[in-house]
Amino acid sequence: MTQAKSPATAKPAKRSVKSAQVRKKAPSVDNPGKVLKRSRYTKAETYEIFQRFHADNPEPEGELDYINAYTLLVAVLLSAQATDVGVNRATKHLFQIADTPEKMVALGEDKVREEIRTIGLFKTKAKNVILMSEQLIRDHGGEVPEDREALEKLPGVGRKTANVVLNIFFGHPTIAVDTHLFRLGNRIGIAPGKTPIDVEKSMEKAVPKEFSLHAHHWLILHGRYICKARKPECKRCVIYDLCKSPEKEKFDAVPDIAVRAKAIIEREKASSC
Repeated sequence: MTQAKSPATAKPAKRSVKSAQVRKKAPSVDNPGKVLKRSRYTKAETYEIFQRFHADNPEPEGELDYINAYTLLVAVLLSAQATDVGVNRATKHLFQIADTPEKMVALGEDKVREEIRTIGLFKTKAKNVILMSEQLIRDHGGEVPEDREALEKLPGVGRKTANVVLNIFFGHPTIAVDTHLFRLGNRIGIAPGKTPIDVEKSMEKAVPKEFSLHAHHWLILHGRYICKARKPECKRCVIYDLCKSPEKEKFDAVPDIAVRAKAIIEREKASSC
């Protein structure tokens, strides 16, 4: 008896190369990926990048609301794993009733916790705000120290928080490496590093001295609103034609914002001659 042939098994359809491609993940603190050994840019190219940032936004500002050095310190402490908008919403009333360490301690941890309950990790943050305030009173007469080492000894305050306060309130040319700046440093290759401190040190070497005060703000704002983690908005990039990132989207023409910033620089050069 002849055995019947089984029907041929249908071959699975091949996926197109385009659909099979997975977009490269943006560098993050937890997963920096392959890190460059050095910057992709020469000193002249780096200078031109910061010229563009300056031409587009000469006086960048942080987005956290504060009244004095103490409330800025509190706001930055609360901003970990939270948006600036969310922190501002939570601190609007808090800073009206407690804008000094003494007032915050008098308010108490339970009340602080209630005021900031809308932001992430609010229980731990409320505890740290009170402990930090007590230490400021005990060790610094209620004043925020203008010293990174002293700031980092405060409960809940790390290097990034200390750098933000030193930069924004005291005018130090510090680089506070948050998730946006870390991603930017590695993605465009201007200050590569495996850790935030590596990126900070690389950025300090790369940034021209005349732009060092505002570099922190320019880079964070660019990473937050333009060079985003999931998909960079290259059409809105002021340094598009200078950027050497392999992820850069290709266009037939340079975006208008980059053209305008370049024209501003050229006019300033012409007027100074």
